[in-house]
Amino acid sequence: MAGIDSFHAFSFGPYYEPDNLRFGALLACNEEHLAPGAGFDEHPHSHTEIVTWVVAGELTHRDSEGHESVVRRGDVQHLSAGAGVRHVERNAGPEPLTFLQMWLSPRAPGGPPSYAIVHGIADSTPYAVPAAGALLHVRRLTPGERTALPDAPSVYVHVVHGEVALADEELGMGDAARVTGEQGLDVVAYGGRAELLVWEMS
Repeated sequence: MAGIDSFHAFSFGPYYEPDNLRFGALLACNEEHLAPGAGFDEHPHSHTEIVTWVVAGELTHRDSEGHESVVRRGDVQHLSAGAGVRHVERNAGPEPLTFLQMWLSPRAPGGPPSYAIVHGIADSTPYAVPAAGALLHVRRLTPGERTALPDAPSVYVHVVHGEVALADEELGMGDAARVTGEQGLDVVAYGGRAELLVWEMS
C-alpha cells in the first residue's frame, strides 16, 4: 500500500514461512512505517490479542466499538478482538510514524471485543495480557546497564532502540531473540541507551 513499509518477524499474510508461524503465544511482530496521511483502511480481526507500541510519531486508532484514540511513544494499546471487531489505523500527523504491532493467540477464542490504552507505561510495571498468558515488559537501559530476563517457558526480546548483548549474541535495533526454557539470562546495553520490549509467556 502507498506510504506503508512493513517488516515481519513471523510468517504473515502473503509472506508464508511454514517453520516460522509463531513463538509461544506470539503470532506476529510487525514493524510498520507509515508516511504522513498513510494508513490501513477499516479491516476485521477476530480471536486475537493485538498490542501496539509506537516507536516514533502518532498512531490514530478507530474501531467498530466506538473507541477513538491517538497512541504516542511510550503508550501501550491493546485491542482484544474477541469474536470480531473492525478498526482503522492511520498516520494523521505531520511526521513519519513507526510502530510495532504484536498479535497474540488467546487461550480461549470468542467473547466480546475490548480496548485499553496505557499512557506512558513505566519500566517497573509490566502490561498483562491474561487472555494469552503473557506479560509485556518495557526495559530502558543506560550504557552498560544490565537487566535480567524473566525466567519463563518462553521469552521474546525485541530491540526497539540501541544495541544490547544477550549471552553470546549482539542485537541491534529491530533485532529479536527467542528464548526457551532458560534461566538467569541478562541483557546488557552497550554503546548507548537501549529500549527493549520483552514478552514473558507461560
